[in-house]
Amino acid sequence: MQLKELKTGQSAVITAVGGEGRLRQHFLDMGVIPGTQVKLVKLAPMGDPMQLTLHGYELSLRLAEAEKIEVEPIEKTNQISPPKKAKSDHPGLGEGGKFHPKGSGDPLPDDAILTYALVGNQNSGKTTLFNQLTGSNQHVGNFPGVTVDRKDGVIKGHKNTLITDLPGIYSMSPYTNEEIVSRSFVLDEKPRAIINIVDATNIERNLYLTMQLLEMDTPVVVALNIMDELTANGGSVDINQLESLLGVPVVPISAAKNQGVDELVTHAIHIAHYQEKPMRQDFCSADEKGGAVHRCLHAVRHLIEDKAKKADIPLHFAASKVVDGDELILEKLNLDSGEKEMLEHIITQMEKECGLDRNAAIADMRFSYIHKVCSRTVTKPAESREHRRSVKIDRILTGKFTAIPMFILIMGLIFWLTFDLIGGNLQNLLDAGISNLTDITKNAMESANVNPILTGLVTNGVFTGIGSVLSFLPIIITLFLFLSILEDSGYLARVAFFMDKLLRRIGLSGRSIVPMLIGFGCTVPSVMATRTLPSERDRKMTILLTPFMSCSAKLPIYGFFVSVFFTQYRGLIFTGLYLLGIIVGILIAMLYKRTIFKGEAVPFVMELPNYRLPGAKNVIRLLWDKAKDFIQRAFTVIFISTIIVWFLQNFNLQFNMVTDSQDSILAQLAGLIAPIFAPLGMGDWRIVTSLISGVMAKESVVSTLKILYTGGISSAMTALTAISILVFSLLYTPCVAAIASVKRELGHKWAIGVVIWQCVVAYLVTTIVHLICVLCGMGG
Repeated sequence: MQLKELKTGQSAVITAVGGEGRLRQHFLDMGVIPGTQVKLVKLAPMGDPMQLTLHGYELSLRLAEAEKIEVEPIEKTNQISPPKKAKSDHPGLGEGGKFHPKGSGDPLPDDAILTYALVGNQNSGKTTLFNQLTGSNQHVGNFPGVTVDRKDGVIKGHKNTLITDLPGIYSMSPYTNEEIVSRSFVLDEKPRAIINIVDATNIERNLYLTMQLLEMDTPVVVALNIMDELTANGGSVDINQLESLLGVPVVPISAAKNQGVDELVTHAIHIAHYQEKPMRQDFCSADEKGGAVHRCLHAVRHLIEDKAKKADIPLHFAASKVVDGDELILEKLNLDSGEKEMLEHIITQMEKECGLDRNAAIADMRFSYIHKVCSRTVTKPAESREHRRSVKIDRILTGKFTAIPMFILIMGLIFWLTFDLIGGNLQNLLDAGISNLTDITKNAMESANVNPILTGLVTNGVFTGIGSVLSFLPIIITLFLFLSILEDSGYLARVAFFMDKLLRRIGLSGRSIVPMLIGFGCTVPSVMATRTLPSERDRKMTILLTPFMSCSAKLPIYGFFVSVFFTQYRGLIFTGLYLLGIIVGILIAMLYKRTIFKGEAVPFVMELPNYRLPGAKNVIRLLWDKAKDFIQRAFTVIFISTIIVWFLQNFNLQFNMVTDSQDSILAQLAGLIAPIFAPLGMGDWRIVTSLISGVMAKESVVSTLKILYTGGISSAMTALTAISILVFSLLYTPCVAAIASVKRELGHKWAIGVVIWQCVVAYLVTTIVHLICVLCGMGG
């Protein structure tokens, strides 16, 4: 039967894996291979995708992919023996074994820079460990794909070191763009050593990558992370035996609690300095199937040895990749037609002998050895309390009838707390404080007979402009607080799971929901987060849709106009703007699907992590980073633009100070563009100026308006004009930083296209909203 025909709670053994290309290879790397036992946990609320348990972890995939996998149902699952303590002389965190692999010869000079690659599966704790090792403040989250670019840092206390935190990777057969970054670094930049972080609670799947790293002929130390959680649930690991079977040092740690990290650093420094490479292991089993793979790999190594040396690729790694049919490696080896023909003959013979195709045979060889390693060294608890807790929570948050309502309720609650109860009240307090400080400063400068021009610059320019922006800091911090909690807890991965079928209707995968939700905070990390998407089509389409998700930088604009014109409808206006952005985004996505991005979304394959309580240190660090970034912008970009706007508003082309701002340089420049916006009710040069300043930073719209409308904005424009400004600000071009991130990801043509396209869409939608308001007699 097909995998998609399984009933909830039913188990089966995989008999065949269909499909082709990188997706099939990705399934094999995730452990979806013939002989693997799987269990259907449940289907998503909309009936697709499905959630499976295999190799001790949970994987979600669509029914369309499950249709290509054949299984044989089994009546009973293999029962896990009750936990018992494994024999280990070193059970404590940081107490690694005494294993030392072979050295390569003379140690490196004492002043040599020891470079490290921090490599591991997605969601294994790499960035947390990187922060502990370097003291860096990188973002940490509980969904796959937090690290979207490589990051470098020096290990604390060791100046001649450089460690690189790489994006999560399941195997050395890259499936996504971020995985290509990791493989290229390890293969091409030749780090002195590799720190391989392994999730002890999910050791079977994590060791698959370890097996491939051992073939790289580079010193490796295994950091066995989250050991505290494993032991707390009654599990254990025989560290000495694990080291012996892997041929490299293993150090149990808890990166989140900073336990065992010092011991890990000691081992890492030692193996890098003395270039102690992994002990060579034969991973093939002794049975007939393993013998066939062994003979095949042995023959391939002999055939490609000279070419691998010339291409500077580790021989054992090259051989397994050649059998896998890895195009990138085959291209680098530059084999001639005769060698290719001989390779094909060797591999075909292996397939006949072991009864599996080449990709499945290599994956089976690795997982067979992993099962051998785990059976001898790992004692797992029957079920961890973290998993039991996750199952209970998922009954509500991903339940068939509760998932979507709970998502709407959670987001609605976040908006209410952000814009009203917490953020809104804190904003009022801060705004009052800034107003009092402005009055005190103005009185002090006037009492000291300071030049009126300078007094005007400080009070009407700097304080009015920057102060109006800073008052929205509480709202932005509150929004990021809740977004980080959703992210750290593991809820965002579930949102991707149950939103997949809905997003597929507009041509996207459920994984796209994560960058889009991040976009409510800031477009820049949102664009970067699209690197976790395996399809170039999905990635481009998601990037082009993220500007429609209203970022937090627009909150000062919304808050400013709502407080002046729509005080009684504060929550309704905020929610309406966010919904309008989403609705327009959906309509644009449907347009993209039928035009420049024809075709279907990439297959949905995602690991679902257990729910974990967000770390207070991580949340505080993230909030501080966002607050610092916002304040830096307030006192750099916004500060400079405020002074420029004040100067242009108060002086004419002859650099004489004007009594009426309509005679200023600013009025004359903005007046050239203003007629374009007249049909939208925004023909005032001051409005146009504020919108232009918003290209630098969206918060500048408010500071500019405050400076230009010296007599108060409520008497100078109507509520109808305010509605037009709100809608246009929601949809027009993102800030310079966001455009720069689009340029970095897609190139300058796409970046220019985003600027023009967003302005066109903003103009059209604002025109429609303006006409509706006029016809309904609103906003006069």
